[in-house]
Amino acid sequence: MFTIVNVRLLFSIFIFAFLGIACSFQSIADNKAPAQSIAELQTQLENVLKDMHVPGMSIAIVHRDGPEWVAGLGKADLTNDRAVTATTLFRIGSVSKGFVSLAVLKLADEGKLSLEDPLQTQAPEVWFGNKWEESDPVRIVHLLENTTGWDDMHLREFAKDPLTMSSFDTLDYAHSSRISRWCPGTRMSYCNSGPAVAAYIVEKIVGTSFEEYVRQNFFIPIGMRTATYFQPVSELTTTLYHSDGKTPLPYWNLLYRSIGSINASANDMANYLLFYLNRGNIHGTQVIPATIFNRMEVPSSTWAAKEGLQLGYGLSNYCTIHDGFVYNGHEGNVPGGLTAMTYISNEGIGYFYSLNSGNREAFKKVGSVIRAYITQNLQKPSIPPMVSLPEKSYAYSGWYEPNSPRMEMFSFLERLIGVSYIHVEDNKLLLNSIGENVTFLPVTDSQFRYVPTKGSEDPEPTLKLLKPNAEGQFIQLNWGLRNASQDVTFKRIPTWFAIFEIVIAGFVLLALLSTLIYAPFWIFQDLSKKHSFPAERSMQLWPLVAVLSLLSIVVIGMLSNMDVAISRLGNLTVWSFSLFLATIVFSAASVACVIALWRAPKSEVRGIVRIYSTMITLALVITTAYFAYWGIIGLRTWA
Repeated sequence: MFTIVNVRLLFSIFIFAFLGIACSFQSIADNKAPAQSIAELQTQLENVLKDMHVPGMSIAIVHRDGPEWVAGLGKADLTNDRAVTATTLFRIGSVSKGFVSLAVLKLADEGKLSLEDPLQTQAPEVWFGNKWEESDPVRIVHLLENTTGWDDMHLREFAKDPLTMSSFDTLDYAHSSRISRWCPGTRMSYCNSGPAVAAYIVEKIVGTSFEEYVRQNFFIPIGMRTATYFQPVSELTTTLYHSDGKTPLPYWNLLYRSIGSINASANDMANYLLFYLNRGNIHGTQVIPATIFNRMEVPSSTWAAKEGLQLGYGLSNYCTIHDGFVYNGHEGNVPGGLTAMTYISNEGIGYFYSLNSGNREAFKKVGSVIRAYITQNLQKPSIPPMVSLPEKSYAYSGWYEPNSPRMEMFSFLERLIGVSYIHVEDNKLLLNSIGENVTFLPVTDSQFRYVPTKGSEDPEPTLKLLKPNAEGQFIQLNWGLRNASQDVTFKRIPTWFAIFEIVIAGFVLLALLSTLIYAPFWIFQDLSKKHSFPAERSMQLWPLVAVLSLLSIVVIGMLSNMDVAISRLGNLTVWSFSLFLATIVFSAASVACVIALWRAPKSEVRGIVRIYSTMITLALVITTAYFAYWGIIGLRTWA
């Protein structure tokens, strides 16, 4: 749910590109043997919490016939030295979205709506933009499968406290993100506001609040006795902490309560897992038809799904692949809290855990330890055989760029970082991009499974060669294999254009980097008054100002990690205004470079300096024009 997790990632990528530094990341997988007992598993998890400075966690491991382990580990509140127990409430974030889809599917089963109903028919009062509405309307299924084409929630939406607002008021508060950027029902791009609109439709139909409907129809029948969408008393819930594991965070009231506000205990989530593993039957009572879960787990509305790719983001439920096993479920992020609710349906086993810290590396390591324990005695799914590719598959070789960004704000960066060369040779599909060289093997004439450099091969295809259409040639890749809820649609671009982008980007990055390298030399010369050339000062100073302002943008982004990004950038603060100001200074300094170069007397400027300044100025003008095109100049993250 929490899209701000992408802020730090994308700014990190920007630094990587700007400095040209190749980074290597240590594997988070624990090399120790899987735990052989619950006691040993508990010790391993407690060691992870201690080593990675996470105060506490909630956990449940559940089989189809009942829970194996439901517990709390560590501390719920450091100040009061209160321990986590199986009854301690944790924020589960986007795992809450599952109840939106369950509610919609229950109403559909009762004949009160259809997944194919247009949004305009069910809720004409809800504002959204879709220039394809007449032929391809936004439908309820698109809201739940993230295929509306809408931008994800803007920072302003994340930062709004909705305590006194109705469901409709929250949707009407800041709706500029709800504009389809491409034809609905083609590409998947994670969007938090879609399920919020679906929850509003549920409210309209049932005549009560969404939270009360879920409580009566799901929480009570399932046995989630303490689960709530509202802030509990402090004694019942955990405090959430920054990634440092020490600094507490205030309770966050999400604008769209339905999509990420549930507080639940390990006991609650154990029953929720039982509900999934038994396909709607809980303690002998069939709460909803089993067929509902089959529908939740398989996507239907993307191009790839319509052409037969089964693995992807379904109805608030998506697949991930780890060490040869296919999992279903969802993750959840809130500032200071990380959650996973995941299960292997055909094996009848699943797990839930939630951390009260925003430490994502710890979160991944905990998941690795749990999965190693629950799968050690399971038979891995069989690997589909490789088939021979027809000649038409080789026609997909070429250059591609990402075409389904989650946040339009970062499109300027994603499309450059994501430029990839995809080619088919020796009956394999190879994807090469910055930091990525991956191999896929064909299981049909258009579907491919991922082959890792080490570890188990994927048992399901995750890449689809899409049929060419009026928009061009596309490939869809489900990055569920990377433990993410985002599918990526790549669009083919001309070879000359890809090479042009790479060359220009390389030229700009080298030019900007050289400005920092050159600066100490000319500054020292000026200070020492040796070999000083006064006419060159403005030609040297303004590029440095521009580059430093660009670096300040990166620094602000890095310091505004997911724990504090909402409060710092979603409101008008010193941080968000500084970001806005830095983009203005950068563009102004770039213009000043042009003026300084034009006005500098030729007789008083060394030839090599003029040539160098011309190159730097050109790089800055290119960057400014690119930023202006994508709306980065004058960026107001609070608006």
